[in-house]
Amino acid sequence: MKIKQIRNATLKVTFGGVTFLVDPWLVKKHGMGSFVDIPGHPFSVPDPVKEQLPMPFYDLPEPVEKVLEGVDYYLLTHIHPDHIDMSPDGTIGAPLDKNIPILTQNEQDAAVLKKSGFKNITVMTEQGINVGKVKIIKTPTLHGTIKPEGKACGVIFETAGEEKLYIVGDTIWYEKIKETLLTQKPDVIVMNTCAAELVGNGRLIMNDEDVECVAVTSPQAKIVLSHMDNVAHATITRKSMRGLMAMRGIENYYMPADGETLTF
Repeated sequence: MKIKQIRNATLKVTFGGVTFLVDPWLVKKHGMGSFVDIPGHPFSVPDPVKEQLPMPFYDLPEPVEKVLEGVDYYLLTHIHPDHIDMSPDGTIGAPLDKNIPILTQNEQDAAVLKKSGFKNITVMTEQGINVGKVKIIKTPTLHGTIKPEGKACGVIFETAGEEKLYIVGDTIWYEKIKETLLTQKPDVIVMNTCAAELVGNGRLIMNDEDVECVAVTSPQAKIVLSHMDNVAHATITRKSMRGLMAMRGIENYYMPADGETLTF
């Protein structure tokens, strides 16, 4: 498998001969604006200074056309403005080719995709769906320590001749993550780990302690840290995470730079 870190949670994954673009947030640098710019101000950041910082913080590592090149399927774990481009009219995914099949977590997200012009939409299931020779299984998440910020999902990829891949998605560590690790026994685990936090919701995704929980539960797995350095509600950066991993004695991890490809 090949996992290319594009930016934030956006990954280009080639697995079992199929190329997936996961959570395709392709807006230009600062193109989303800040949290205070979002209509209705639905999200609030504990730090009022960071709340006014325009996102994403960095440009894509390559042109949008290059990111989209060779993609067979889009995969959307959930609809949030830092996971897919959102337009003022309520549609999503403006830069994407609407004829390319897209996988999504539930019927509610599928309805938004249909409204946005996507022609071939498949809802993933816990029992698994087949994409060519690849089986894709939807896994549970908990997207907030206080009040979950909507539904999200993780995904297991499996096929003959490849190690098993688990993209954990936007979640904190909780019993269902441990259960998934113990039952699925993934070989490669991609986690969103910038410890993003919102007022009223608490921490939305994993932090260094959660990474340690995963590492202890799946000591045989290769761990990849993603969703870093591009959103204002993050509380951990790549730089600070390296220090936190060292303090926790965790060495078996990868934290790719934007544009970097890992091969397993």
